[in-house]
Amino acid sequence: MRDIHVNDIISAVERLFIDANINLSENMYKAIGDAVEREKSPAGKEVLRELLKNADTAREEKMPICQDTGLAVTFLEIGQDVHIVGGDLTEAISEGVRRAYRNGYLRKSCCHPFSRKNTGDNTPPIIHVKIVPGDRMKITVLPKGGGSENYGEVRMLMPAQGKEGVKGFVLDMVRKGGPNPCPPIIVGVGIGSNFETSALLSKEALMVPVGTRHADDELAAMEMELLDEINKTGIGPQGYGGTVTALDVHIKMAPCHLASLPVAVNIQCHAHRMREAVL
Repeated sequence: MRDIHVNDIISAVERLFIDANINLSENMYKAIGDAVEREKSPAGKEVLRELLKNADTAREEKMPICQDTGLAVTFLEIGQDVHIVGGDLTEAISEGVRRAYRNGYLRKSCCHPFSRKNTGDNTPPIIHVKIVPGDRMKITVLPKGGGSENYGEVRMLMPAQGKEGVKGFVLDMVRKGGPNPCPPIIVGVGIGSNFETSALLSKEALMVPVGTRHADDELAAMEMELLDEINKTGIGPQGYGGTVTALDVHIKMAPCHLASLPVAVNIQCHAHRMREAVL
């Protein structure tokens, strides 16, 4: 059994959310840079160059990449031999979020669904927990903006609709979003399990590094087919038209009920803010 104090969790969460919102990851910076070379539209090329300049300015000035610094989505993988001491885990995550959004001067976007009254500190965070072997805790933060999140959806397909039904749904969602999710986008697709878990699979799919293909050859081919079809839509960078609408498509799949084919799509913007740490 290994003790992890909540103070260490608070500090890690604060640091990760600030870093994710200010510093574009090397993986994404390279992906956008490579997209400049592939983009055939002059306007699209210029937009991509501007996104890189924006990332440079954010890093140098220690300012958010985007004014929408997102809801505080947090994934925890907790080793079964970990003992959390000194306080409550959920409150520790919440306090880390409070400090990050206050000390990092990040916009607080969390509000009541009807009155729209802001909670004032970007809490409560959204927390997903997995218990895994070992005595470590992995914290992954994925601050998720509203522009991209608004174009996520779960659809319960009939089994007979199969792969073609899944692909049609994904393309429908990309076309529906158009310029609003701030392309070039990343598309996460969750296939199978049930209603709520397919949505979680689609969000987990966003955390796969750009350029990484699924280990299953059939799904890897499906990812590439979807990426090609999405880029043929002509939406282009920031919706100005072009050949790079998406940087990548990632699929996660799980077994489902024999009467169902759940599918979820979650779209991520070009900033793709994500950071992780292991305690």
